[in-house]
Amino acid sequence: MQAKAAVALAPYMVVLTVTTGLVEAASLLTLGPVFTAMQTGNVLFLGFGLVGEGGLSVAAPAVSLGAFVAGAVIGARLETRLEADRHRWFVIALLVEALLVAVAAGTAWGLHPVHRAPTARHLATIAVLSTAMGIRNVTSLRVRVPDLPTTLVTRAMTALMAGSALGHDALLARGRAATARRAASVGAMFAGGLAGAAWVHAGWPVAGLLLVASAAVLLVAVAYVPRPRLYTD
Repeated sequence: MQAKAAVALAPYMVVLTVTTGLVEAASLLTLGPVFTAMQTGNVLFLGFGLVGEGGLSVAAPAVSLGAFVAGAVIGARLETRLEADRHRWFVIALLVEALLVAVAAGTAWGLHPVHRAPTARHLATIAVLSTAMGIRNVTSLRVRVPDLPTTLVTRAMTALMAGSALGHDALLARGRAATARRAASVGAMFAGGLAGAAWVHAGWPVAGLLLVASAAVLLVAVAYVPRPRLYTD
């Protein structure tokens, strides 16, 4: 994919990063604790749970990891096939993601938050969300917008500080546009997590939070429709 086309996608990826914060707020604060997009946390949760430390569920991270892997495989095959057949793979992938998050909202309808022992419906919601996030990660990798992977901010935060006047790393100081993308990545994740946590704190249903995330992804897909098709290199 041409660099200019990837950079033009930056505003869309910022919105998708916000939705990751919303989804992870729902996952971590009401379904597990468990992550559905940031699988590093689940690898650790699974290890802690297997030892029996911290009162953490083994089932929740195990289900999330398995569903995420399935989503990544599905996303890779789906998006590769769509692009090969000259379909609008980016838009369709986002539509599939939005649909899955909406299905998760339906599965979570009426669920109460849990913090140690998720029920079968909690695990089903985790599975659907993790599948959606597995697909999202493939989408983000294929698009390759610099500094905006949409599901993690560690690298963006590191590059932001290392390339700043404080870090003074010439290799990572790539101009104002790169700095803006890195700051947007961190800020968008924070904003999504903050909004999601505020939603949960207010006692509003987790299903509603997931519907908001689904609607945001859907809006990104619709907003991209008038733009040219994406082709990977």
